[in-house]
Amino acid sequence: MSTRRNFLRSSAALASFTISGLARMAVADRRERPIGVQLYSVRDQVQTDLNDTLAEIRKIGYKQVETFPPQYVAPAADLRRAILDHGLTVPSGHFGYDRIASQWDYAQELGVKDVVCAGLPNAMRGSLEGIQKAADQFNQWGAHARQLGLRFAFHNHNFEFQQFSATTGLETLLQRTDPSLVFWQMDCYWVAQAGHDPVELMKRHAGRISSLYLEDLKPGFPPTFVQGPDSAHFTEVGSGTVHWKSIFDLATQQKIAYMFVERDSGDLPVMESLRISYHNIAKLLD
Repeated sequence: MSTRRNFLRSSAALASFTISGLARMAVADRRERPIGVQLYSVRDQVQTDLNDTLAEIRKIGYKQVETFPPQYVAPAADLRRAILDHGLTVPSGHFGYDRIASQWDYAQELGVKDVVCAGLPNAMRGSLEGIQKAADQFNQWGAHARQLGLRFAFHNHNFEFQQFSATTGLETLLQRTDPSLVFWQMDCYWVAQAGHDPVELMKRHAGRISSLYLEDLKPGFPPTFVQGPDSAHFTEVGSGTVHWKSIFDLATQQKIAYMFVERDSGDLPVMESLRISYHNIAKLLD
């Protein structure tokens, strides 16, 4: 096992994945940008029929997928092979806060470049002290990821925008972490649902954003900072209130290489929803 781990780590070091490396990989023509999908969107389907689900995702036109924690009961090599066999790539994976420390080898064997913390435990979300503790942990994970030739990022929801005296949870995470080690996977839905403008935050934090999550927000609902029914107003990309053209223009300028459609829930069957989002995005990128 130690020999295998050393081999994986040596291979990762040779392919050291830095933010500058990502910039060189990013396509200059936004029409050639691959569109990905977070497999949490099809969480029920992948548990019962992974291969048919991946085939349908590729048939829609998606070229990349991002994995999510419940999938990691399968051997990493098997999961990676299933994804590649369907003409898809897996540049990024979500990992649970409580499991990241034990899953670095898995992430390497899965072949992801980005290890993304999917969210903070509920007990840490409601206090500045909890978020500060998470930020300090992110710095450690970011340093370890770099040693392995990977990149570490965190994924936002709406609770990070809660105000704590003169700051917010998001500002704390970004200011307390090393920008060369800890990156931000911006979920545009949750930014907008919390009452903020993704474009403004992309401009303010240029260089920190590793990838984008794409899901649209229905009109007419007030911002909230707690997840639940009062914050679940999801719709297909291009069917809601988020200004996607400006986001995509800026993503190209900032060389953000990865973007993943997510479908938490909605009014339509999941594959129909993913199909509509894909075609709307393709038109916006044209």
